[in-house]
Amino acid sequence: MSEPAYTRLGVDERRRQLLELGTELFTGHSYGELSMAQIAREAGISKALLYHYFPSKRDFFVATLARAAEELRARTEPDPSKPPLEQLTGSLDGYLELIEENSASYEKLIESATTVAEVRELIDNVRELTAQRILAGITPEGTVATPPVRAAVRAWLWFMDGACLDWVRNGDFERTELRDMLLGTLFGSLAAAGGQSMLSALAEQASS
Repeated sequence: MSEPAYTRLGVDERRRQLLELGTELFTGHSYGELSMAQIAREAGISKALLYHYFPSKRDFFVATLARAAEELRARTEPDPSKPPLEQLTGSLDGYLELIEENSASYEKLIESATTVAEVRELIDNVRELTAQRILAGITPEGTVATPPVRAAVRAWLWFMDGACLDWVRNGDFERTELRDMLLGTLFGSLAAAGGQSMLSALAEQASS
């Protein structure tokens, strides 16, 4: 059987197209359902050419995740000119908006975290970066967050994934409702962890 004919493209353009296709394929299929041969057929290229760009299916999958992670970083980048509470709200809005636009991809991503080590690592890295952003925003200058506050923020990020999964699977309440619920649970967690002074400072900054 002859290999499929393909259009000659520049390296960067070919890679971009393959990553876009990867996003579509891994949205509709689990990691285990796809083979490099199937991916090559969907791309209309030879398997040898696909291996030229990505040495393995795992490399291809990880590259699509890295592309998605970069978009997530850009969409959730806080505006340093705004008070911390507005930064947090804006970043959370951007995150939920991205999930809403890519709900199937998000669900597959969370599901894959139990079977693909690279997905777990990516999600852990995103959570850690987000935790550091939040802690930097709510901790008064010159001080360090207490261990209970640090734990509360990290635990809240796990809770957020569960809430977001319920939201994309059921779709029976608005994104703004989810955002407000998530902010409320974060503030409740901080209060329970002894972070009342942080909450008071955030409220003062928001009202000033």
